[in-house]
Amino acid sequence: MRVDSHSQEQTRKLGETFGRSLQPGDIVLLFGDLGAGKTTFTQGVASGLGFTDYIRSPTFTLINEYAGKWPIYHIDLYRLDSLNDIRALNIDDYLYGDGVVLVEWAEKLFEGERPGFGIEARYEVKIGGNGKNHRTIDITPVKIDGPAFRDFPLQ
Repeated sequence: MRVDSHSQEQTRKLGETFGRSLQPGDIVLLFGDLGAGKTTFTQGVASGLGFTDYIRSPTFTLINEYAGKWPIYHIDLYRLDSLNDIRALNIDDYLYGDGVVLVEWAEKLFEGERPGFGIEARYEVKIGGNGKNHRTIDITPVKIDGPAFRDFPLQ
């Protein structure tokens, strides 16, 4: 599913709508260049899950945990260079925990075409920039069944 956003607020609102459909155990992998809007989208998701405080990018802390409707685990892999570095975070504890997981710079999880850590069911959110404020956001469920995505109101 593809949606165009023309502002940070639209990107945040899209994330909020999407976040309301998520459940514990859901994994959201975020792809996009620096400044594309991954953290803005994540802020919306957290709002949709009931978290009311400001979400910051965990670029330097690597993992931020928030309490919303369910635990929210916000992971940023930007500064990590290998799957071994990622494994050192004990990322499995988060991926298979009791919350919703959002991973920025998710391409770093992939070995060839398959994601590491046994991630099968996931949402892939790809954000591309087409100008100062215009973003194209593609949300794709991968091996996910159930009505939460099919009934998802994007507009």
